[in-house]
Amino acid sequence: MADDPYVVLGVARTASDDDIKRAYRKLAKQLHPDRNPSDKAAAERFKKVAAANDIIGDADKRKKFDRGEIDASGEPRRAYQGFGAGAPFGGRARAPAGGEDTGFGDIFSELFGARGSRAARTGFSPRGQDVRYTLEVDFVEAIAGTTKRVSLPEGATLDLAVPEGVADGQVLRLKGKGAAGLRGGEAGDALVEIKVRAHPQFKRSGDDILLDLAIGIDEAVLGAKVEVPTATGRVQLSVPKGTSSGQVFRLKGKGVRNTTTGNSGDQLVTVHIVLPAKIDDTLSYFMSEWRQKHGYDPRR
Repeated sequence: MADDPYVVLGVARTASDDDIKRAYRKLAKQLHPDRNPSDKAAAERFKKVAAANDIIGDADKRKKFDRGEIDASGEPRRAYQGFGAGAPFGGRARAPAGGEDTGFGDIFSELFGARGSRAARTGFSPRGQDVRYTLEVDFVEAIAGTTKRVSLPEGATLDLAVPEGVADGQVLRLKGKGAAGLRGGEAGDALVEIKVRAHPQFKRSGDDILLDLAIGIDEAVLGAKVEVPTATGRVQLSVPKGTSSGQVFRLKGKGVRNTTTGNSGDQLVTVHIVLPAKIDDTLSYFMSEWRQKHGYDPRR
C-alpha cells in the first residue's frame, strides 16, 4: 500500500493547495534522477513524491482521499462505500452493503487498522474522516434562516444555524463534528447537505421567488387591490384595469436575500384570469351584448 501522501510531501492535512505545490516542487527538484543519476533511494523517493502529488495535488482526488473514498494509491476503498452518505441527523452511519450497522468505533477500527499501526510507528496523527448527512428544511425556513436542534450519532445534540437564503443542495460544514482523529489527531468535519421541501405556492429562481396568482374577470377588467402571500407575510398588489392573463408583476425586495452581496431578489407574480365555476344568465347576456358592439380578436 502506498504511503500517506501528506506524510510523503511533509505537509499537514490542512495545507493549502499552494503549500502542497511548493512542497512537491522542492522535493521533486531535490530528488530528480537527473540530479541523482546513481542514487536508487532518491529515485524511489522521487516516485513516491510524484505519486503523492498525483493524489493530493489534484483537488478532486484530494477531496476523495480526505473523505476516505480512495486510498493513497488512488484505488477505491471498499470499506468506505455508503459510509455516512445521506445519513440523516439522529441516525447512524450506514454500514457497507451486506453488513450490519456498526457503531463508529467498529467502523473506524476497520478503516484505520493498517494506517493506525503505521501511525504508531511514525508518530503521525491522522485527521478524522469527514461524515455526511442530509437535513430537510421548509421553503420559508430556507428563505428566512432558522436554527435546527439536531442529534449527532454519538448522542450529542447541537443547534445548527441554517443561514438565511440557503439553497437546495447547499452543503454546510460543521468544523470538528466528524470522526475523531487517531492518536490525538484533528477531528474531521460534518458535511450537512440541505434539502429544501417544495412549497405549494412558491418556487425559487436564483434570488427571485415565483408565484402564480388567480384573479377574477372583474378584477382584470376593472382593476383591484388583491392580497398576495410572500415568504415574509401577505402584502397588497395593485392590479390595474385591463390586466391580461400571464402578466407579471414585480414585488421589489420580496425575494431571497443574497448574503454575499447583501441585496435581496424580488417576488415575481404571474396573474391568471379564472372565470366563475358557473356562467350565469346575467354574465352571458352582458358579454353577448358587449361582443356585438365591441368585439375584438385577441389573436390578431
